[in-house]
Amino acid sequence: MTTPRVRFAPSPTGSLHVGGARTALYNWLFARRHGGAFILRIEDTDVERSRRELTQQILDAMSWLGLSWDEGPYFQSERQELYREAASRLLAEGKAYRAFETPEELEARKKAAEAAGHAFRYDGAGCTIPKEESDRRAAAGEKFVLRLKVPDETIVVDDVVQGRAEFPAGALDDFVLVRSDGHPLYHFTVCVDDVAMGITHVVRGVDHLPNTPKHVALFRALGAGVPVFAHLGMILGADGKKLSKRHGAAGVEEFREQGILPEALVNFLALLGWSPGEDREKMTTEEMVRLFSLERIGPSPSRFDHEKLLWLNGQVLAGMEPAALVDRLRPFGIPDGETELLSRAIALHLSRCRTMKELAQALAIYGDDPGAFDAAGLKKFGAPGNAPVLRTLAERFSAVAPFTHASLEEEARKFAAESGLSLGALAQPVRLSLTGSLASPPLFELLEVLGKETSLRRIRAFADRIAAAPASPAVP
Repeated sequence: MTTPRVRFAPSPTGSLHVGGARTALYNWLFARRHGGAFILRIEDTDVERSRRELTQQILDAMSWLGLSWDEGPYFQSERQELYREAASRLLAEGKAYRAFETPEELEARKKAAEAAGHAFRYDGAGCTIPKEESDRRAAAGEKFVLRLKVPDETIVVDDVVQGRAEFPAGALDDFVLVRSDGHPLYHFTVCVDDVAMGITHVVRGVDHLPNTPKHVALFRALGAGVPVFAHLGMILGADGKKLSKRHGAAGVEEFREQGILPEALVNFLALLGWSPGEDREKMTTEEMVRLFSLERIGPSPSRFDHEKLLWLNGQVLAGMEPAALVDRLRPFGIPDGETELLSRAIALHLSRCRTMKELAQALAIYGDDPGAFDAAGLKKFGAPGNAPVLRTLAERFSAVAPFTHASLEEEARKFAAESGLSLGALAQPVRLSLTGSLASPPLFELLEVLGKETSLRRIRAFADRIAAAPASPAVP
């Protein structure tokens, strides 16, 4: 196989959808696997809908995913001269022709075809106009479109993913390349760019498969070889319909804001259609590059399982070094603090969280003291009679040195035995005082990370709070 050159060509009319991200990823993996080039091309010729800020969002999303490009980004809006030259060449070579019908004339023909019970197809009338007459009418300012003269032959596409597809002669009419205002259309610009950039493989969504015979005809008209095609199955939501916002998050930015790691999202997207074999699920990028092949992509649609993504994200998160997560968590609003302290706190919560957002929320307890307490916890452990117990425990803890989880647990067990309490009954009001909740990491590790000053302050403050509360049964 020659050194591959592949491209990802998004339109900046919306943010990067996970379907587009998967297409970019497969192109990137293929290029990296074979030492080829991954080219980024921005198809921004839709002037009314294309926006620069959306282009930047796409670039940012790809950078966040780690999908670095080797060439580009190229902007189609800056390549108009290339399209004009290609159009002039096709016209001069007799491979394209001017068609002078007005929109009203075409609409009338379309209605007549529908009335007769068959689909409208352009009849090629413009092709019958002699060259001299066509030149004269164009020079006189008469409006025209440029149409490709499509060969009357079967077009065969041997798609790597979807298999062989045949498009019989007559399946295509002579389609428009350039509008009457001089604006080149999508199929034309795509093929001109693919030829100019030396694209060897076109990896894209299966929704583009119906366009492929047009592109094959264009590649041949432009005198270029036809690239290898690989059309990827659709990504569906849990309900079997095309993935969209109604299924929840569908854009890369949304997953980033939810706290999904790029490593996990890339891993997850890679498995939406491609099988590395051996029932692998969790992989590094390096492993994906080494194992990737177009031949192992299945043709069927894939379902986007959000729960599986969360599971995978939790697996990736749990395997990361806590210190490496501190700066990555800061955009989610974690408390200020030394990296060493935050790293120790992160280590306590890693296995209990599935997203960066959840982890950041869990770290809130290492910032401000609890301002509210779980209602069920207060009902069960907020009796005024528990205040003296907590104050005495705080005093016992104040004498513990070093302030480590092992020493704290030993002291708590001693105190519980002396007081006739179970360790659980003692631990729960302490946990509530520290976090405002009855759920937390192991209590004594939590005390150690919070430190003596913070821990004792919170226990005593909670004791004061419940001492002023209406009487209710004490801890059994």
